[in-house]
Amino acid sequence: MTPLPDSIAPPLDLVDDLRGQGLVAARAQFQTLYGGRTNQVWKVIGEDGGKVLKLYRAGIHNPLFRNDATLEAQCLRALDHTGFVPRLRATGRHKLGQWVFYDHAPGSPWRDGSALAAVLLQTFHRLNLPIEAPKGCNGSTDLQRHGQRILDGCTSPARQRLEELRPTEQVAPTLHTCLIHGDPVAGNILVAQSGLTLIDWQCPMQGDPTEDLALFLSPAMQHVYRGAALRREEEDQFLAAYDNAHTVERFKALRRWYAWRMAAYCLWRVENGAADYAAGLELEIATL
Repeated sequence: MTPLPDSIAPPLDLVDDLRGQGLVAARAQFQTLYGGRTNQVWKVIGEDGGKVLKLYRAGIHNPLFRNDATLEAQCLRALDHTGFVPRLRATGRHKLGQWVFYDHAPGSPWRDGSALAAVLLQTFHRLNLPIEAPKGCNGSTDLQRHGQRILDGCTSPARQRLEELRPTEQVAPTLHTCLIHGDPVAGNILVAQSGLTLIDWQCPMQGDPTEDLALFLSPAMQHVYRGAALRREEEDQFLAAYDNAHTVERFKALRRWYAWRMAAYCLWRVENGAADYAAGLELEIATL
């Protein structure tokens, strides 16, 4: 995440609570971070590399990405031994929403080296942790229903265009589900010399691992978070490095469904004031 001017400080009573628990020093400084597009996030500057305070916004509705502080805390605890998630230090509740407090992860948002991202996701998927997370979409029927629900919340003429572009191929559900991240976009993968860190665990699911592949490879998400869609060569490198032929072939079979649903989501974002998703909408449509 990128530092921003410290124009928005954490609530004073929340800072007092953190001090009372011994989580921050008496004169701790907070630096607003940009990266998460839903919650308020600050870095607590310190000699030990710093900590991160994330204050969840209550009442946020997003038809594709949940925003659950409890699930994030559960995932960070369960994955603490892996070395590819930040270490959770504390959680709590403020009148404005729940909060999580964890170690600041070194590195910068992912820009290149798609094979490394694929290995990270496959390593995570192999763990198949038994966390009680919501079920994700599984198969083309689920994706059709989910995409249509998103479109039902849209009102612009582009809605009809997307309904006409809906895929028709049918792909059955898989029995090979696992815990998936649910939002492994470039901005949520930090790259440092010590390795990769996967952050922002607020929308995990028990689901089809192809969903994580689709979200990382999504032209819209790549454009939003790093300014450009992946080149074909980068996509091929990613799929080759994700060393599970069954999952890769299943992703290819479902790819147009994922693109259609993402196009619906981009339209919903544009209609709700996020103009930077307009280019992503066209990128996803181009794949249909």
